[in-house]
Amino acid sequence: MISNLLTIDYMKKIIAFTSVLLSTLILFTGCHKDLDKLPPNTETAVGLYSSESGYLSVLAKVYGSMALTGNVGPAGAGDVAGIDEGTSDFLRLFWKAQELSTDEAVVAWNDPGIQDFHNMNWSSANPMLKGLYYRSIYVITLCNEFIRESADDKLSSRGISGKAADNIRAMRAESRFVRAFQYWVLMDLYANPTFITENDKIGTFQPNQISRPELFKYINNELTALESQLSEPGAAGYGRVDKAALWAFKARLWLNAETYIPASAFATWPAPDGPLTAAKIYDNAVLNADKVIKSNRYSVKNNNYTSLFLADNNSNGSQREFIWSLNYDGVRTKNFGGTTFLVNASVGGDMNTSVSGLGGWGGLRTTKNLPLLFPDFTGAIDKRAQFVQGSQNIEIDNISEFKDGLAVVKYRNRTSTGAFGSDPEKTFSDIDFPVFRLPEMYLIYAEGVARGSTKGTVGQSVILINELRERAYGNNLGNINAVDINPEFILDERARELYWEGHRRTDLIRYNKFWQASYLWPWKGGVKNGTAVSEFRKIYPIPDSEIASNPKIKQNSGY
Repeated sequence: MISNLLTIDYMKKIIAFTSVLLSTLILFTGCHKDLDKLPPNTETAVGLYSSESGYLSVLAKVYGSMALTGNVGPAGAGDVAGIDEGTSDFLRLFWKAQELSTDEAVVAWNDPGIQDFHNMNWSSANPMLKGLYYRSIYVITLCNEFIRESADDKLSSRGISGKAADNIRAMRAESRFVRAFQYWVLMDLYANPTFITENDKIGTFQPNQISRPELFKYINNELTALESQLSEPGAAGYGRVDKAALWAFKARLWLNAETYIPASAFATWPAPDGPLTAAKIYDNAVLNADKVIKSNRYSVKNNNYTSLFLADNNSNGSQREFIWSLNYDGVRTKNFGGTTFLVNASVGGDMNTSVSGLGGWGGLRTTKNLPLLFPDFTGAIDKRAQFVQGSQNIEIDNISEFKDGLAVVKYRNRTSTGAFGSDPEKTFSDIDFPVFRLPEMYLIYAEGVARGSTKGTVGQSVILINELRERAYGNNLGNINAVDINPEFILDERARELYWEGHRRTDLIRYNKFWQASYLWPWKGGVKNGTAVSEFRKIYPIPDSEIASNPKIKQNSGY
């Protein structure tokens, strides 16, 4: 039953929009963190859906549902029940599932279920895996309602026409994009989730299940249909999706297609120019990444890597490479997830908390595998190495001891001028989190070429990778050449460039290094030196509550 972990019924949650939208994050005015467009408490559903500005306010909740945890914030009226509100944030849950299960992160805490990630022994009862599953379903439900209420017949019945109707249709496309993204999360992590669209009536308690290959097809078809409906790159405004976000999404989707579509299905898989092949898969990845690169909307040339994850990254130049971001404000969008979690949890022991601008929770560190990918740990050579040594040990004898494992200070709630973020209590973060940023597109392009795509070139791949490395090194001493454009080098470069951005589990699965003994890291599988685990761990289980309440939903193999 979908609604069993939602705090109130779908209809009440969406139709009775009163204080719901007051805590919503939305960045619809350039690069400013402006909440002025939120409606007053007295707004009703009729009022909200009677004008373009009303629809914009509802769309705010769609976006905000991925950056906030409830209606009051930071605690007191969470969107998803059955889990601590501070833990229920989308980014916090997604990040843990993607990073704590890999070589990039460990955590000292003993919250129920949290050590299951690195031990790789999670079950269908894991509260954090349940929380993420239902958070995604919650966001999808909000999207479905907006899509329903913005259909042409609804606009016509409300007397909305002309430019206002066109703008609402564009918002509808954005909502469909967000829904597709959340379905990608469910497909990537859970493979075969519950499937609901705007055509399912509110209160449908036993929706159907969709298979991973069919969900891949659905997401790809949605994105293809939306390309003509979304704004040109940069036109929608910071924090909103546009065609560049769509191309970036398709590039990532196709890069991982061999994970989602069994090879046995290639011969019968619908493709415009004949049966699907591995080469065509990587052609799609390269072509879409190249669209983003050639849009001339984004640039890494003038950005400093260490400024990308600071409190003013919406205005310090970093925004030039953010294709789509989840946006946070330390005063107006308080919650204990998001980048507040990434900053606070990364500081502890005898570290100086002023390095980050927030207090230390003493939780997150990395295994030695990540810092050993860099020429040194201090960032003196490759500035992407954002680690704190001091009394931290690179070896992890005790996973629950914060000092075991190097601390990561990639996310710091300081501005580029050194000032603290906006929260006077120095608790909540202003750092925006990039869902897609330009360097990922460079790396997808290069990996696609390395894996056999003929739609890109090795020469261009070298140029793109060297642009990232010249920024990191401050010179050309780290530059590569054509021989380095191979999958293994690119996997390591992805770790150096994108670590702690929620990619690592998906990357290791794509490279067949997630569960196997061929690649180990400290405490993989709960063993100090690492061990292989069962192959079914490549997919997380459907929550046991979903299985129990809906006979249409079958559990993933192995659980």
